[in-house]
Amino acid sequence: MSSLKERALAYHCLNGVPGKVSVIPTKPCQTADDLGLAYTPGVAQPVLAIEEKPEDAYRYTSKGNLVAVISNGTAILGLGDRGPLASKPVMEGKGVLFKRFADIDVFDIEVNEKDPEKLIEIVKAISVSFGGINLEDIKGPECFQVEQELIKKCDIPVFHDDQHGTAIIATAGMMNACEVIGKKLEDIKVVVNGAGAAGISCAKMFVAAGVKLENITMLDSKGVLYKGRPARMTAEKEYFAKETDERTLADALKGADFFMGLSVADCVTAEMLLTMAKDPVVFAMSNPNPEINYELAVATRSDLIMATGRSDYPNQINNVLGFPFIFRGALDVRASRISEGMKMAAAKALAELAKLPVPAEVKKAYSGHDFTFGRNYIVPKPFDPRVIEFEAVAVAKAACEEGLAANPITDFEAYRESLKKRMAHYWA
Repeated sequence: MSSLKERALAYHCLNGVPGKVSVIPTKPCQTADDLGLAYTPGVAQPVLAIEEKPEDAYRYTSKGNLVAVISNGTAILGLGDRGPLASKPVMEGKGVLFKRFADIDVFDIEVNEKDPEKLIEIVKAISVSFGGINLEDIKGPECFQVEQELIKKCDIPVFHDDQHGTAIIATAGMMNACEVIGKKLEDIKVVVNGAGAAGISCAKMFVAAGVKLENITMLDSKGVLYKGRPARMTAEKEYFAKETDERTLADALKGADFFMGLSVADCVTAEMLLTMAKDPVVFAMSNPNPEINYELAVATRSDLIMATGRSDYPNQINNVLGFPFIFRGALDVRASRISEGMKMAAAKALAELAKLPVPAEVKKAYSGHDFTFGRNYIVPKPFDPRVIEFEAVAVAKAACEEGLAANPITDFEAYRESLKKRMAHYWA
């Protein structure tokens, strides 16, 4: 069998076609009359209409269903700073997932700019073309500044998926894992290993879900974030610094109920795992190799609930469960931003869906395997066609309730049915 490298490279130029995305017209252009309507002279009419009433851009252009996936390539997956051009396969991949799972069109835009202030201005300047902006693979701590400033400057949703996507899915998984083992969020001791964009965002969302801030211990490559630590402290890290004598990951894991790994492979040993509390929950998200080998972990603790970022193990924490459906709901009500309430609504919707019986389509996509809510199934599968109706509806409803929707929905059952019809051919 060919190696993963050979298969992946062949996939990206399959049938002699480079890349993974293309632009397909949605209107006919077969006759001279069609051409006159699509371009000059006919195109002048929507130009004038939009100048007079900017809102008509949502009527006469694709703006309302178009997301910009933007990166400067400074933090590509687990590969680090490889430059904007090297980020293009990932950004095209995001476009494939947006379209496949939520029928959202994407232009991927790779920007050769590391200065956060300049990057902010570039993105702001082009934002008028889009209904939403998905920031991707921008390194921390600059990513926090870039996202927050763009949220202030733009009147469309801006979402840094590396931060919030992982946090939303992980929060859903954490809530369900605690339900399975009978622990309350306000009682659990949490260890977050990795204080980058995803780690900070996960910890903040855990607090919003009910975990006590004082019960979270966060570590970076220098160890525990503690009050007064001189090394590598940012404003985001200072928020999670605590009064503690713990200095290492081994120290922090003693008696811990929940481990969230967003760091490096094999940093957790079997000995460390044994020191965790009864019914430990381990989310080991380092890819492709988790913080502790899955087989080793389950052999070490029979009472373990474990999740990874990999599709070949149970409980995959996969961002594709988040961003397509969050943007679908936000775009459909023309939300001005994606609020904390909308993110939590998404997490709760995913948690709820995981408790329901799994339909035949899911079993078929996973070689006939059945899934039942419990230790090995705490979040839905990406190929569950119900995710869009649960999550997009929850996000849209939260936007409407918070007054963020320019085009609020009043009949959510009708909206739910419209989503099912919209996506039906993808599941046929």
